[in-house]
Amino acid sequence: MSVAVTLPDSAWEGVEAGVEALLDQWLVAAGDAVLAGQPLAKVVLVKANLDVTAPANGRVETIRVAAGATFARGQAIAILKEAP
Repeated sequence: MSVAVTLPDSAWEGVEAGVEALLDQWLVAAGDAVLAGQPLAKVVLVKANLDVTAPANGRVETIRVAAGATFARGQAIAILKEAP
């Protein structure tokens, strides 16, 4: 099963509607095996720098947002293929 990786809604609390986040750096690459809770990327919001973590054990199937690009609330930044 594939799982979308997003910045959790709690990270967006207190951020104005319409504001985007900047994907600063990927810590993994497509094809890498990851564990639930493992940091995958560094993200910059208006007043915070955050790590996006893996929602499940699996393998990074696709990276959808490149480092240096912005993304919106709820947008999938990567897709994981969940480990059986």
